[in-house]
Amino acid sequence: MGEPTGRKHIPGQGEDDIKIKEKMSRIKHKIIVISGKGGVGKSTVATNLAFDLAQKNLSVGLLDVDIHGPSIGRMSGIEGLRLNLNPDETIEPIQKNGVKIVTMASLLQDTDQPVIWRGPLKMKAIKQFLGDINWGELDWLVIDSPPGTGDEPLSVIQLIENLDGSIIVSTPQEVALLDARKTIRFSQALGVKVLGIIENMSGFICEYCGKQTDIFKTGGAEKVAQELKLPYLGKLPLERTIMESGELGKPYVTLFPKSKSAEEMRNITSNLLNVIDKV
Repeated sequence: MGEPTGRKHIPGQGEDDIKIKEKMSRIKHKIIVISGKGGVGKSTVATNLAFDLAQKNLSVGLLDVDIHGPSIGRMSGIEGLRLNLNPDETIEPIQKNGVKIVTMASLLQDTDQPVIWRGPLKMKAIKQFLGDINWGELDWLVIDSPPGTGDEPLSVIQLIENLDGSIIVSTPQEVALLDARKTIRFSQALGVKVLGIIENMSGFICEYCGKQTDIFKTGGAEKVAQELKLPYLGKLPLERTIMESGELGKPYVTLFPKSKSAEEMRNITSNLLNVIDKV
């Protein structure tokens, strides 16, 4: 199978494309958070990044394009809430702590219901998320994608003409970094700037003694960033507060603002803002 080269957009200017272009033109920065494999904490990173941006008095949207396994609803505390249809047939996102949120989970009647769709239906859903949602004027739209380099991230990249770039999330061990490298190449092959790499689960911090244990090693993502001359945005530790906040549906940057994770996320957000200023 051949490798895609260059930033290729879906041909033609149909009604859907025009709506997407109009909606996206009102959003200053649009980024996609991707990872090479599942289980690296990408959705947790995307959620806390969005909420931390909002804490900096920025207007923020959070879009979950993981059609088959959406988790943003639970992590952001909007699980069970439904999207509302406006009189003009646009859809109103759900708002939480100043963040406008859209996820497939808000369209399902039952959270245990599987979404058994092929590519064309997933593309149609993503088009609606981008073109039919009343995002309004935003400073940032953070898009959380499922792991890998398949339909969902490819659709987002094809549909948003002026995407600012991608953020790559990886854990420190070599097997995860191998897949992260593929994700970096995927982004670059499609002409999408890699805004930075984040190392997640970078050392476990004991809540009792404060000692750090490098369960998955540490520093691997920073090394890859240096090798490929890409921005390194920072690293996030393993802490019990991360699990607890996710289960409670409250991002740790708001629930545990004094935790090490929250401190590091604030550093990552600041680094991202610095990178964007230089783009």
